[in-house]
Amino acid sequence: MGESTVAMGIDNDAGAAPNAPPQQLMERLKDYGQEHVFALWDELSPQERHLLLNDIQSLDLSRIDRIIRCSLRSHGLSVAAIEPVPESCVSSVEERTMEERERWWKMGLKAISEGKLAVLLLSGGQGTRLGSSDPKGCFNIGLPSGKSLFQLQAERILCVQRLATHAMNEAGSVAINWYIMTSPFTDDATRKFFESHKYFGLEADQVTFFQQGTIPCISKDGRYIMDTPYKVAKAPDGNGGVYSALKSSRLLEDMASRGIKYVDCYGVDNALVRVADPTFLGYFIDKGVAAAAKVVRKAYPQEKVGVFVRRGKGGPLTVVEYSELDQSLASAVNQQTGRLRFCWSNVCLHMFTLDFLNQVANGLEKDSIYHLAEKKIQSIHGYTMGLKLEQFIFDAFPYAPSTALFEVLREEEFAPVKNANGSNYDTPDSARLLVLRLHARWVVAAGGFLTHSVPLYSTGVEVSPRCSYAGENLESICRGRTFHAPCEITF
Repeated sequence: MGESTVAMGIDNDAGAAPNAPPQQLMERLKDYGQEHVFALWDELSPQERHLLLNDIQSLDLSRIDRIIRCSLRSHGLSVAAIEPVPESCVSSVEERTMEERERWWKMGLKAISEGKLAVLLLSGGQGTRLGSSDPKGCFNIGLPSGKSLFQLQAERILCVQRLATHAMNEAGSVAINWYIMTSPFTDDATRKFFESHKYFGLEADQVTFFQQGTIPCISKDGRYIMDTPYKVAKAPDGNGGVYSALKSSRLLEDMASRGIKYVDCYGVDNALVRVADPTFLGYFIDKGVAAAAKVVRKAYPQEKVGVFVRRGKGGPLTVVEYSELDQSLASAVNQQTGRLRFCWSNVCLHMFTLDFLNQVANGLEKDSIYHLAEKKIQSIHGYTMGLKLEQFIFDAFPYAPSTALFEVLREEEFAPVKNANGSNYDTPDSARLLVLRLHARWVVAAGGFLTHSVPLYSTGVEVSPRCSYAGENLESICRGRTFHAPCEITF
């Protein structure tokens, strides 16, 4: 929260900007080594002085100082001793039986029908690397339907609602509440996109938008970088800012009032994300843990993905980023299985109990350690190298009293959309092909046939989420029919 003008000793009722910066505010900034923000005060117009004062007032100076000091002090420290994740913590694809999958699916649908699941979308980023200034979720990856990432996810929610209603023979309809975290850079555009598309068939009151916070960008010695002579450069506080944002917006209380017990949390830039996955939810409930994550096997030692590890002997599960993992450990192989010892990749598909989210929201902030990312930052001197501070969603895992990992197959649930076409990986083109190929396999398994004018490995068919969530219930649509790829199969 910003500090009040009374606490700052600033009188904004005077109507005109002061000739000199308020003395009390200047002294506080000196205490934190940030007095340089007023370096160009004498050159500012009265209006610009007001803008600068309002900008500084919006900052919780003592909290930000604590974050900067703790984060700079911890930056570059070696990763503590880590161990591979115990097999007992992981449900691997090869170990799961059909009976378990069916039981978890039914358990998940029952909890959904009872209104116990909410979906939480992390959507604070712009599509800058994709060549777009729009929110990432607005992006169209080029599927035959032309649907955006937001629409694909909304329709998967609609599909799960229908499945839960039918499975439980509900008289009414099932509604899954969707909480969407934006940032100051994407909030307005995201809201307008949903409104213009009539919430993609969802009810407006089941979709809730809220904003993550921002934090000043700093130089390597911890001083605020000035975006303009009257504005501090700021950046979103990372997807881990979701915890404090949920707390400050009182949405954890909102969830509790709706009877929500479990929260499915994911990132926006995955074209294959199984939103509100009943099987994952059933597994989570069955294990009785506070936190869980879907994981995929690391493809090769140098793959740029974070991996789950156990911190210290018998310690909690957490994520180590690829840049923090020693190369010898990244390449280490389990001699018994022939697989990488640190193989469980984090792909930002998580499940939490609401009780645990409350604990994290009230406790994580106390540690005040943020990750530092060296970036080019717009400043009054042009672009300059500086540091952005951010927390990650996985920073909460070490606080969980119990954690479980659920392996999924990349080709079924992970099609990241991060880089513009022409890049080597994680592009709209690569994501589109993953979707089309998976759906083509669904159609063939359901008794359908495909024809195509280009090689099938470069095309396929798109199955609307309104028809099928994970390949189920397609026989009546596909059996004996021939589809010419690429195309969309819908009702």
